[in-house]
Amino acid sequence: VCCVLGAQARQLILQNGLTLSDLDRHPELDVAIDGADEVDTDLNLIKGGGGCLTQEKIVAGYAKCFIVIADYRKKSKSLGEQWKKGIPIEVIPMAYVPVTRALTKNFGGAAELRMAVSKAGPVVTDNGNFILDWKFDRVHEWSEVNTAIKMIPGVVETGLFINMAEVVYFGMEDGSVSVQEKQPR
Repeated sequence: VCCVLGAQARQLILQNGLTLSDLDRHPELDVAIDGADEVDTDLNLIKGGGGCLTQEKIVAGYAKCFIVIADYRKKSKSLGEQWKKGIPIEVIPMAYVPVTRALTKNFGGAAELRMAVSKAGPVVTDNGNFILDWKFDRVHEWSEVNTAIKMIPGVVETGLFINMAEVVYFGMEDGSVSVQEKQPR
């Protein structure tokens, strides 16, 4: 059974005769597989460059095992080393201005409303919300920052996927695959 978020993946599932479902019918998944915008050495991720971070986090969170497949250029020692566009944060539209102010006041850096490219106005998620891209100016304790950001009124979810991935497969430049597994704590 396959639960998918994107139209392309949905079409591939149907074309290949696989069973398509959703979390309503299958609320617990064995495996979730997705990409990432950046992966650090602790397998913390930045996701949401494509704007679907909340739904992606829901699917990953209800899977027994979350696997990431990424290009070698997404691998870094610490978040922000490779991905320079900031951490996506999904916000309720009426709250984007106060959330922007709270982010910069509490955590530094700069947060910007993500603007659409092919139409006028901001990017609107599948959930009807806006996305702020927070460009942080220093390395943080990501677990604490993730929790604190989610406590700001108006924040729906962050693109920080902390302690969620079990393993990451990196496609290397030479065509080989490098595997990085979660280390026991």
